[in-house]
Amino acid sequence: MIEPQSLGALSNIHQLITRLVEDLPAADVNRQYHPDLPSTGWLLGRSIYLELWWLREKILGDDDLSGRVRHFFAQSRDPQQEQQLPPKEHLLNWALEVQDEHLSRLANPGRLPPHPWLKQGWLVDYLVQVHSRIYEQMLSVRHARAITQGGKHHVKQPLHASPPVADSTEVSQGHYRIGARNEVAFDNEQPMQMVEMRNFRISNKPADNAAWLAFLQDGGYVQDCYWSKPGRDWKQRHAVTSPWHWRQDENGSWYALGLNGPMDLLPDLPVSGISWHEAQAYANWVAAHVEGCSGAALPHEYHWEAAARLGALQDGGRVWEWCSNPLHPYQDYETPVDAEMRTQEFDGEHPALRGGCIHTQPALRRISIRNAGLPGAGYLFSGVRLIFPPALEEEALYIEQWQQFLGNS
Repeated sequence: MIEPQSLGALSNIHQLITRLVEDLPAADVNRQYHPDLPSTGWLLGRSIYLELWWLREKILGDDDLSGRVRHFFAQSRDPQQEQQLPPKEHLLNWALEVQDEHLSRLANPGRLPPHPWLKQGWLVDYLVQVHSRIYEQMLSVRHARAITQGGKHHVKQPLHASPPVADSTEVSQGHYRIGARNEVAFDNEQPMQMVEMRNFRISNKPADNAAWLAFLQDGGYVQDCYWSKPGRDWKQRHAVTSPWHWRQDENGSWYALGLNGPMDLLPDLPVSGISWHEAQAYANWVAAHVEGCSGAALPHEYHWEAAARLGALQDGGRVWEWCSNPLHPYQDYETPVDAEMRTQEFDGEHPALRGGCIHTQPALRRISIRNAGLPGAGYLFSGVRLIFPPALEEEALYIEQWQQFLGNS
């Protein structure tokens, strides 16, 4: 018997996903608004295909419906095919019909055969998490759409620059748990293990809008010394001079293009919409210019998780926080037998993100959750929190050893 609250959570995320399609003009559903993002229509189709794959094809042995759309919605996406997707009303009607049928099958014992994935409602809880990730991707597309549409704005409360401060918590050397205990988790969170960490400091809060403006106004985007070679190439190729959704009004005051249109930037809110390249450059600027922040760097995700488990992170869960390392399989990782349950970003090219953002659904709000993005991705509701050497060891020699340690971690 599947618990009613699990079925309720699945029904709720179904509704959240379909509403993001329902309130779009038909012409916008299958349109790409960013070269690295699929269309909203494709994401809706992807969510339905995965249910068909697991419930109909794998559990019931019926590949009729999943087979018909596999070329559209399987893992490898072809942007050219998105132009051939069915129109909005056809997609929605198909999605609603499949969702209702699946909820009915899951709610009524006997309509599905016995299967290990159905024990204690495992597949239902897993589907909620998969759909929650897709929902957040759909919001990224919605944000890209809003940026494309633009919009004039007169800033009422101008944002003023305020340099970051060395406000941090020290994490002691020791062994820390990494990964998920929960059986309903993604493959990249497992297996749970203990890792040894040397001591470090971590910012109490992620970088805020006022600190980011200080970086921008101090030449952070024009001085190449803060940027890696790939970062400089990316910045020049895309003419990047600010976070991707920041704009200036007629008086030169900065504002943001948000999901619902233009809005003032509040100084103490975490900066969002920055790429890994920008986060790296900001860390280098902080290390060079902010008192008490020598050796500032992006955290390895093990630093982040150790600090989170100690409760050392304030303002967490408002923006995804970039880490220094690429997403990677944990030691003794076992590749899932099912291809659609395998993490696709274990390629060394997707830096890790941690913590979730304001749009992350409750099913994904756990310390072990991992995300990843391309280094130039500013569309992931992403920000940055920095780490530093231990407070009493800031001699030049130690800073050099710290940088060597970061390079090897």
